[in-house]
Amino acid sequence: MNFDTHPTPIRREKLTFGNAAGQHLAALLETPETGARAFALFAHCFTCSKDVAAASRISRALAGHGIATLRFDFTGLGNSDGDFSNTNFSSNVDDLVAAAEHLRIHYQAPKLLVGHSLGGAAVLAAAERIPQAEALVTIGAPADPGHVSHLFAASQAAIEREGSAEVLLAGRRFTIKKQFLDDLNAQNLSTRIAGLGKALLIFHSPVDEIVSIDNAAAIYTAARHPKSFISLDKADHLLSRAADSQYVAATIAAWSQRYVLSDPETSDRPQLAEGEVLVCEQAPPFSQDVYSGRHHLLADEPISAGGRDLGPSPYDYLLAGLGACTSMTLRLYAERKKIPLRQVQVRLHHEKIHARDCASCDTKSGMLDSIERSIRIVGDISDEQRSSLMAIADRCPVHRSLNSEVRIDTRAEPD
Repeated sequence: MNFDTHPTPIRREKLTFGNAAGQHLAALLETPETGARAFALFAHCFTCSKDVAAASRISRALAGHGIATLRFDFTGLGNSDGDFSNTNFSSNVDDLVAAAEHLRIHYQAPKLLVGHSLGGAAVLAAAERIPQAEALVTIGAPADPGHVSHLFAASQAAIEREGSAEVLLAGRRFTIKKQFLDDLNAQNLSTRIAGLGKALLIFHSPVDEIVSIDNAAAIYTAARHPKSFISLDKADHLLSRAADSQYVAATIAAWSQRYVLSDPETSDRPQLAEGEVLVCEQAPPFSQDVYSGRHHLLADEPISAGGRDLGPSPYDYLLAGLGACTSMTLRLYAERKKIPLRQVQVRLHHEKIHARDCASCDTKSGMLDSIERSIRIVGDISDEQRSSLMAIADRCPVHRSLNSEVRIDTRAEPD
């Protein structure tokens, strides 16, 4: 399997959102163009940024597998506001909760949380404050946030004595304050892990030289089922090889289906009668959840109209219904008449036109809806058969409904 190819095209959107301190954090949301089946939140490694290779590759690949993924810069890092020296592990957790809340309000609450290195520990700590999350993934995560203090052990005495010190981390200089160390030492992650109540997938490399694989064992032991562990043999801590991060993303996408892309028959989605459709507002201003039988769809308006473009627009669905009905009608007719039809393609376009511009319309004032439909018929068929198929298109049930009087009765339901 080639993990470098994404099954669906993706769209990238730059965002900013506020954290608990009122600072603006820079984020990037990657969404499949066909609409997201679920949303995920990605937390990057210690002193990294949202644009580090592993975060970029995994987020893109998850979006390619249908899971929209938000990654962001923690306070004081990358393009986010704030001073890194005033942050700590607790503030990172607060940033994650703020990011999840932004997704909940403007898109959809994240069902999947993914964290790399210290970001993995932050995800474990934040999970209890993000109730909509159904599954967690850690990659090379420490079982104890205090583990990162070994990165500046040589300066620890100076930090304790002076209150702060400048340290060299990953080739860059950062100021570490005593409050950062105190906050790390105050964390009790094992208790939080034991009380997760969510599915957990742990990735770790046995040759990780930054965070030893013993940490994965500690996390796994502390967690309750359902839990899984996957060894990333030959991978380094930062997943520098593209193949490693692509493998992680593909595995997450497959594993998470049980939890965040659950089977409609076993989920808590509404029970509907045959022929009944339920539409529920997902996130203002326009995003909608559409339920039909076992199927869950998304509807939205394009960005140009003020929407988020998370799914087709209402008129897109109208055209899709007409196009699908047209194609099905031609297929049924061809099979009944033994016409060697190989494929039907229906292209449709909707617009509003002035009634005065339509010579064949009965209405002569105001605006009218105009739908253009072109049909491509593929197969070794005669001109007579082709003409018959084109004629039968107007007998599609949806076409006939649109051309006839339609009654819509509206009633109010109790809360």
